[in-house]
Amino acid sequence: CHGSKGERPALGKSAIIKDWTSAQIEEALIGYKDGTYGAAMKAIMKPQVSGLSAAEIKALSKHISDM
Repeated sequence: CHGSKGERPALGKSAIIKDWTSAQIEEALIGYKDGTYGAAMKAIMKPQVSGLSAAEIKALSKHISDM
């Protein structure tokens, strides 16, 4: 949804995440998981992260920020 390098707004609605730090991504993913983040994208992202552990979110955030 965000492009191969995070260069696009997902579905034309989200932020472009290519320059986000690992901490910013982790905060967003945790917020999507607990329902405190996301506005229009909350319903789409919550199922994507709901099964992830804290360690998996941290690893995923690092991977995305390193792209």
